[in-house]
Amino acid sequence: MTELDEDYTIGRVNLRDLPKVSLHDHLDGGLRPQTIIELADEAGVDVPESDAAALGDWFLTQCNAGNLVDYLTTFDLTTSVMQTADALERIAREFVLDLSADGVVYGEVRWAPEQHLARGLSLDQAVEAVQSGLEAGVTEVERQGRSMRVGQLVTAMRHADRGLEVAELAVRHRDRGVVGFDIAGAEAGFPPSRHRLAFDYLAQNHLPVTVHAGEADGLLSIESALFDGRALRLGHGVRLAEDVTIERADADSTYVTLGELAEWVKDREIALELSPSSNLQTGAIAAWGSELADHPFDLFYQLGFRVTVNVDNRTQSGTTLTRELSLLADAFTYDLADLETFQLNAASAAFLPLEEREDLADVISQGFEDAESYGA
Repeated sequence: MTELDEDYTIGRVNLRDLPKVSLHDHLDGGLRPQTIIELADEAGVDVPESDAAALGDWFLTQCNAGNLVDYLTTFDLTTSVMQTADALERIAREFVLDLSADGVVYGEVRWAPEQHLARGLSLDQAVEAVQSGLEAGVTEVERQGRSMRVGQLVTAMRHADRGLEVAELAVRHRDRGVVGFDIAGAEAGFPPSRHRLAFDYLAQNHLPVTVHAGEADGLLSIESALFDGRALRLGHGVRLAEDVTIERADADSTYVTLGELAEWVKDREIALELSPSSNLQTGAIAAWGSELADHPFDLFYQLGFRVTVNVDNRTQSGTTLTRELSLLADAFTYDLADLETFQLNAASAAFLPLEEREDLADVISQGFEDAESYGA
């Protein structure tokens, strides 16, 4: 049985049927294991397992190291089979089909074109190949009677020196599938300020930005994402909880104080792209515990932050957005109204024009209403 065969329910409502928005979902973290095996054979790449189920288990084992650096090593395998236009098109098409099967109606797919040039592709050719695959996937979804929309988040690797070049790439393709920009990779030691010229260029060209920050580094990284990166969303942002002080006066009274940074993020409704399973795997929540119930997600939610739920990397975490919602519902006794709030938060934070975000919110609300009526 695969993860997509699992049933996750609240009452009589199957969570997979609920409309969802996916904001933090890496293309090179969402390959089907069978696809990796087939593409690796074509490219002459060695794989640790020749059976799809065993390869899926291998990813989970490798990614449970408890730190981001070891977690990222698994991408050496996935990116190695993503070096041709045909491979990128196939992977992007399957990615869309998997999103749709998960109930996603709007998804932003992030990936770093600079990591896919080993076999002669240019940056522009790589972006065009992925866009072709995404469009083919959407067409196939529509043939199946469903509707969805996807956009590319073009990403620069934070440890490299191609930030401005990749920012210019993103702007060139803004009317051909690209909706925003990101930086990713090892966070500690590579602050967003390293790519200040890229962020200046993006601001001048009015392309929205999300930045990985507050996953493997702390408050200074988040500050740099907001100041240097002008980030409208925080990729993970989980360590913003370090700027939240909780004091228990007695058994019945608890006082919570937000630092200036946390207050800024909350007041300006800067979305947190939280990824529960991934945050456990990388040790991002180690300061608060090692179980999902220790995740600051509920703290942020109760304090009024704009929290969103994401998978980060479907293959590395062996997960789906449906599963992440179910895990949170079990850990914090959330109901369908809570899950709808998370999707509306994501719709509001999507890199779409205002009117289209409002339409997306209507799709979410109607979908939840229909599901609840059907399950009543």
